Amino acid sequence: MPCLNLSTNVTLEGVDTSSILSEATSAVAKLIGKPESYVMIVLKGSIPISFGGKEDPAAYGELVSIGGLNPDVNKKLSAAVAEILETKLSVPKNRFFLKFYDTKGSNFGWNGSTF
Repeated sequence: MPCLNLSTNVTLEGVDTSSILSEATSAVAKLIGKPESYVMIVLKGSIPISFGGKEDPAAYGELVSIGGLNPDVNKKLSAAVAEILETKLSVPKNRFFLKFYDTKGSNFGWNGSTF
């Protein structure tokens, strides 16, 4: 059930978002150790973002997971997602923040109930 929510000020018009979603799904599943069938990726473009007082390409993300997160995994996830954003959307790695949430199953709804 990991969910990666990404927002960027880059327009997604004309961008192959399917490849971004696919690569992010694979990276999250592999690094957290969850099946891809449980991973959700949300990608929003053209969101007004200022980073360091400048509106150059930037992104912000939040990743929520029930377990699977720790300092080492978080570092690897940050690197993997930053690489995808830099390659696919030209967002420099130093203009991207990623926040991690390790939550309990009772705090995450799915299929009309909770985990």
